[in-house]
Amino acid sequence: MTLNSNQKQKSPKRRFLLILGLIIFPCIIILGFMIMFWDGLNLALTQTQRYIFGALFVLYGILRLPRTIKSSRTDDE
Repeated sequence: MTLNSNQKQKSPKRRFLLILGLIIFPCIIILGFMIMFWDGLNLALTQTQRYIFGALFVLYGILRLPRTIKSSRTDDE
């Protein structure tokens, strides 16, 4: 793999953290939807509480993705 003089290769640690962050993103989103719509979870919450709690997970997952990508770009510089 050839690199330009102004590009640096990511360390294995940074690459691992980026991949882990990208894997965690859909997991958090799926967990949020499971909390909202899957009745088999046996949570002692009302339907409204389940929607709010699940929506918080989905919102957190959506907010986490740009931060993961931004931190990856910042590390490259």
